[in-house]
Amino acid sequence: MILVSVAVLFKGGKHGRKESWFLVKNPEEDRWEMPKVTVRKGESSVRAALRMIAEKGAMTTKVINEVGRAGGVTTLNGKILPQRYLYYFMKLRFFSKECVGFPECLWLEYAQAVKKVSSKREKIMLKQARKMYKKWRKEIKNKKN
Repeated sequence: MILVSVAVLFKGGKHGRKESWFLVKNPEEDRWEMPKVTVRKGESSVRAALRMIAEKGAMTTKVINEVGRAGGVTTLNGKILPQRYLYYFMKLRFFSKECVGFPECLWLEYAQAVKKVSSKREKIMLKQARKMYKKWRKEIKNKKN
C-alpha cells in the first residue's frame, strides 16, 4: 500500500477578505492540483504533509483536520499497487513568497481554484475543505464573542 498525503492549504479570510487556496502545477501532466507527497516508511501522513509544505513551499502550516480519503491504484516497476490518498485541511502560518520546490504555484480564491483543479476527486475535496473552513471560521468567531 502506498500512502499519499495531500495538502488542502488555505490562507487569509480575515478582515472581510476571501480565503485563498494553494495549488501547484504537475509538470508531468501539465495540470493544476493540490500538493501531494508519498508518505515515507515510519512517517505519519500528517507529518509528511507538513514536511512537504515546509521543504518545497518554504511555508509553516498547521493541520486543522482531515478532509477526506480516497483510494486508487498505481503501477510501480510493473506491479500494480493499492494507493490511499489522505487529504488534510491546512492553514498557512508563514510564507516566504517563494515556492522553491514546486515548478509553479498559485494562490486562488475558492471559485477560481475549483475551476483550475482538473481532477474530479480534488474538486470534491476542495468543496469539503471549504465547508470545513466556513465552520472553522464560525467557531473561531464564536470563541471571541
